[in-house]
Amino acid sequence: MRYTISGGRSVWLILFLASNLACSQTGLAELRLPRVFGHHMVLQQAKPLIFWGWSDAGETITVALGSDSQSTQANEHGEWKVTLAARQAGGPFTLKVSGASTIVFEDVLIGEVWLASGQSNMEMGIGAAREGKAEIAAANYPAIRLLLVANRWSPEPQSDLAAGKPGEPQPENTWKVCTPQTIAEAGWNGFSAAAYYFGRELHQKLRVPVGLIDATWGGTRIESWTPPAGFAAVPALKSEYELVQLGDPRTAQHQQRLEQTLGDMEQWLAAARVAMKQQQLVPNLPTYPAELLPPHDVQNATALYNGMIHPLQPFPLRGAIWYQGESNSGEGRLYTERMKALIAGWRQVWSEGDFPFYYVQIAPYDYGGNGERIGEFWEAQAEAQTIPNTGMAVITDIGNLKDIHPANKQDVGQRLAAWALAKTYGQREVIYSGPTFKALSVEGDKLRVAFDHVANGLASRDGKPLTWFEIIDADEGGFTKADARIEGATVTLSAPEIKHPVAMRFAWHMLAEPNLKNTAGLPAGAFRAGEVPKRDLLSLKVPEAGKYQLVYDLDLTKLGPTITYDTDNRAQLPAAFDRVAYFLELQAADGDVQYLYVSMNAFTDSLDKIGVPTVASGAHFQQGVASLNVYSNVRGIVTGTNLTGGNIEFWPNNYGTANSAKVINASDQVYDFGDEPADPPEGYGSMQIHNHDAKQTLFAVNHWGQGKSADLGIGNQDAANTDWTFAANAGKWSAKRLRILVRSK
Repeated sequence: MRYTISGGRSVWLILFLASNLACSQTGLAELRLPRVFGHHMVLQQAKPLIFWGWSDAGETITVALGSDSQSTQANEHGEWKVTLAARQAGGPFTLKVSGASTIVFEDVLIGEVWLASGQSNMEMGIGAAREGKAEIAAANYPAIRLLLVANRWSPEPQSDLAAGKPGEPQPENTWKVCTPQTIAEAGWNGFSAAAYYFGRELHQKLRVPVGLIDATWGGTRIESWTPPAGFAAVPALKSEYELVQLGDPRTAQHQQRLEQTLGDMEQWLAAARVAMKQQQLVPNLPTYPAELLPPHDVQNATALYNGMIHPLQPFPLRGAIWYQGESNSGEGRLYTERMKALIAGWRQVWSEGDFPFYYVQIAPYDYGGNGERIGEFWEAQAEAQTIPNTGMAVITDIGNLKDIHPANKQDVGQRLAAWALAKTYGQREVIYSGPTFKALSVEGDKLRVAFDHVANGLASRDGKPLTWFEIIDADEGGFTKADARIEGATVTLSAPEIKHPVAMRFAWHMLAEPNLKNTAGLPAGAFRAGEVPKRDLLSLKVPEAGKYQLVYDLDLTKLGPTITYDTDNRAQLPAAFDRVAYFLELQAADGDVQYLYVSMNAFTDSLDKIGVPTVASGAHFQQGVASLNVYSNVRGIVTGTNLTGGNIEFWPNNYGTANSAKVINASDQVYDFGDEPADPPEGYGSMQIHNHDAKQTLFAVNHWGQGKSADLGIGNQDAANTDWTFAANAGKWSAKRLRILVRSK
């Protein structure tokens, strides 16, 4: 009904106020518990049982579980909390909550409750995993109960889980008895496979009810799951904590910054009014500071904690399992700090002490970029085990290099459960870890690595020689594949070319699927040990580098119309040389480094003409070069020694796409390895080395006179462009360096 008051203005306000007044006078506020409670739920054994909810202010609330009951009075906001005494596993029980109305939950069990969280590999449902149909058909466990939390991110902490649509089935935010039907409900083929296999193992070994809470979201970053208290606990994340505080309207930091912003706005408003009266231009409106915005995307810090974790606490838990990291895999060692924040934050908001937290190390997979960068990330994940009461399941042997979602979730769940059975439930006979590094010793031209967690000994998973061990010499060269031999609880490492080994590393590549295990069948994870000699990337990665002498060293951040080398050794070097080499390094903003080294038979006898081909240098080459040796970490580059098909395009000129030199595999239509120089002589400029047999640009430094808008690249720019002409991308690299070397006769 629409009401009209004097003046003819239509309002809804009268009805709204009247209805609220009636409610306040008659005490009709609804008695309510959060959705983490429900029929068929499991409550944590051996811990005080906490219940909370909302009702009328001042209302007396009684909570009864079987014969045990407690009463309390709701506060002025209608909030109440009751704690019942801890119980041992058992049930079913009836939970009755009474006030002005009554809520009854049937079939309540007491047992072990675990929270499972993370991104898609924890989210992946049982139906999408290995042997899904058979596992679903066998998933008939009346004493395992499942709670699937609906996906929701929020700018502020939520007091309850998201409500479903009225009248529709509720596969989410509702406790379910584990049956073939219930475990396959909801998206991506059902309940978390890893969590289910974890819970099933606990249920079968402990013979108690198990409650599993699945709070997962694919593709999400760890900081989104982290509460503010977690960021506050980790000094390395201070700047992120400050941003979280600024985005929270309840903090003093937000209030202070907002007050400053409002003052600026008021000054602008006053100036704008004056300008309007004087018919002058109004000054620019101040921009609202972005740092005052709350989380506004699923990936923002605290967003998923607010929507999916905060509503669960303080529901008592035994602990948490976690499978996440793919979305943070480019952060290297920082991930340890992020794990500290997540774990400390969750433990603080639950106020249950250092509850167990077991997690999965991400699997080998082509994550892109430099393949070795994942070694540091795996190391960071392993280092998080220094946090009390944590443990990591290694899965290097059950991944899928072509699928970021390995289908074998049975072993994932069982390995997590092994940690819990051994460390949380005290089953001493359970072997829960694969071999872990203990000590490194030097024995002449060999290294000996000692291991913990060897069970009854070390073994090769496939019966073949051990893989993915590398060692490095004290004097020269980079890491070299090692001959690795098991001797008791140790592995000895050697290589014919390594005379003075000083350091080693294991599984230090994203595609590493090493075969070292213990006799219990659990694999070893990536690690490194020893003191790596302080040698730069060139000496570490290029075996022949020691035979070459540096001519030019150029910091490419200094590109411009005039080329000034940081090092110019022409005057100190012998005039005669038979090979020329180029080493280009490009570092991205995230620290990822691309490099390419190429050497070839000398194409000139002048040191002046092997550098950047300026007009002053007199360099002008469009020709083949022989016997390429190529080393690179950029995917797709054809590497090797004595390669054919090399050609260079060195000139200071403008150039076009015509293939007048008739370079094999080159096109007349696009810029590639068969371009034609043109006037003016001092023009765009090209310094490119190609492998036309492979239809590849090895590297390009073009248009150097434009500085940050120069063209820099290793490999082909993309599927349609084999060179980097017009890329104008030099500014994207945070560091860039070119070295030019020769081998003297």
